Amino acid sequence: MIKRIVCFTILLMAYSGYAQKKKGYELKSPNGTNQISFNLDNNKPSYKVSHGDAILIQPSSMGFVFKNSDSLYKNMEVLEVENSSFDEEWEQVWGEKHKIRNHYNQMEVKLVERTDKKRRLNIHFRAYNDGIALRYEFPEQGIEDSIFIMDELTTFNLQNDGKAWWIPAYDEQRYENLFTASPVSTLDTVHTPLTIESNSGLALSFHEANLQDFASMTLARVSDNQLKVDLVPWSDGVKVRTTNSFITPWRTLQIAEKPTDLITSYLILNLNEPNKYEDSSWIKPYKYIGIWWGMHIGKYTFWEGENQGATTKNAKEYIDYCKQLGVDNLLIEGWNKGWTPQWYENHMHQFSFTEEADNFDLKEVTDYAREHGVEIIGYHETGSNLINYLSQIDEAFKLYNKVGIKSVKIGQVGSKMNMKEWHHGQFGVNYYRHVLKKAAEYKLTVFFHEPIKDTGERRTYPNMMSREGARGQEYNAWSDGNPPNYTAVLPFTRLLAGPMDYTAGILDVEISQGYPGRRVHGTAAQQLALLVTVFSPVQMYADLPENYINQPAFKFLNDVPTNWEDTKVLNGEIGEYITTVRKDLHSDDWYLGSITNEKARDFDIPLDFLKAGVTYTAEIYADKENTDYDNHPEKVSITNRKVKKGDILKLHLGAAGGAAVRFKRI
Repeated sequence: MIKRIVCFTILLMAYSGYAQKKKGYELKSPNGTNQISFNLDNNKPSYKVSHGDAILIQPSSMGFVFKNSDSLYKNMEVLEVENSSFDEEWEQVWGEKHKIRNHYNQMEVKLVERTDKKRRLNIHFRAYNDGIALRYEFPEQGIEDSIFIMDELTTFNLQNDGKAWWIPAYDEQRYENLFTASPVSTLDTVHTPLTIESNSGLALSFHEANLQDFASMTLARVSDNQLKVDLVPWSDGVKVRTTNSFITPWRTLQIAEKPTDLITSYLILNLNEPNKYEDSSWIKPYKYIGIWWGMHIGKYTFWEGENQGATTKNAKEYIDYCKQLGVDNLLIEGWNKGWTPQWYENHMHQFSFTEEADNFDLKEVTDYAREHGVEIIGYHETGSNLINYLSQIDEAFKLYNKVGIKSVKIGQVGSKMNMKEWHHGQFGVNYYRHVLKKAAEYKLTVFFHEPIKDTGERRTYPNMMSREGARGQEYNAWSDGNPPNYTAVLPFTRLLAGPMDYTAGILDVEISQGYPGRRVHGTAAQQLALLVTVFSPVQMYADLPENYINQPAFKFLNDVPTNWEDTKVLNGEIGEYITTVRKDLHSDDWYLGSITNEKARDFDIPLDFLKAGVTYTAEIYADKENTDYDNHPEKVSITNRKVKKGDILKLHLGAAGGAAVRFKRI
């Protein structure tokens, strides 16, 4: 249900936080804290941003460069300024918060060139209480030729330096890099979200929203603390190809008094269009296990052979584990033809998406799963050979419909798509959106690995369940792994974009059956806590299923939901620690996850989030006494106590440790 409170428009007038100046225009957020000022400086558009009395972005350039050095940023004049206000409450199909308020003031500045071309450009500004956003609209105006955007001139001229948490923009690993923390003034070109602890004392995050039919935005430092939009190019250097007209994604800046407040900002979602589907009943969150971790630790292979993971025999054994553990979904990777020992290398691999691998019978497996109340999750590894994949996609999705598969994981392993185009250029953006819409035609939910970054399209197309888009758990299986501080960085950076299929829940953290010297860089209790601190509507319990049998700690994994009514962040520092609580959508229960980096910590957690007058049983899963990263990291202490609103819960986290708590209403 959507509740619209007020929405109206005025032209060139002072009203509700809008004020016209002699040479410019101002827009304020509903609470008056965030302010955008627009000006024409020497007939060139520019803007600046303030938060209270603090200037965040000094006057910054705007505009475009088209092919043949044709530019659209100078000799401009204002035709009209249109102001409006909007306030609504809307409900997510699924999410970390069920009801979200979308409240903003908007200013649309309509410009025209003073030259003979008289081209028009509209700039939309929105001011929210938790940040600002802007985007360009190049309206239809009789231009018949193709439009080739060679550069976008939007800059963010930061008033202050600050500590930035970043990953490089143009790396063959795409988004799968560890985060570096360094001053803004030292950056090169980086991906978004880009999170900054500003020297002003504020927490900032630059990103984009509603990315469609456009190149992804990265940020390049051009001088000192000045960042500029750097659109990811096609292989021929063109940034964006379009005809007649275009609308850019929203360029966003989330603003918070402290980093933890960034996590509960829903500005990115609010800047996307409402749900396109009249019927969303087929879209459901879930938890799953998979024939997956065994492949990454070397127990099984992805390809056919003696140690083949995806066999009918193994699939049935895993289905039996699902039934024993109470897990309703099973992911099977490697079930189809085309897998080789070189499957992850940069080649135009020829996978079949309808032909079964040797020793695997899809109908037999899905029939057996159905008999035991288990649903199979499909898997398509494209190897980034999209010519091959798209030629088969309809038949592949029809096959899944035929055997009763309702969700599909889709991988795009490879440095570039079709060995030519960036995953996050306009080509890739359009590919992912096409696949998502195609899946909806067959009522399939999707989670992407090797994806384009999340920019909030899950609001519009809620069958877009989750994605990878960072270093996941598998790096702990076969590389030096993700260091202990990594999962304390993710909520403040990558997860600001949206859900992540991190694949937590490893209890055998020292990987007793894996490659020598490889392990999960944290405790088992921390792995439990990640099911709360790392949000996803689809959560994988990644360990070998036999490691969950007769494990008391598995109860928390069984209990924890994947769909929430509310989320609160109780404490946190980027890369240090975080404590998050979430309320179950379908009960009065709350769940807490707390994790730390290499440093052991003690927390006194006020239970002010609990419902007044109600008693809860706190089921506490924590690092056992004297347990940490180096000392019996697999040991989990499980205790129970009665609590109520206003109580203080004391938690001890060992080095690289954690704690997970279920607050069960009595």
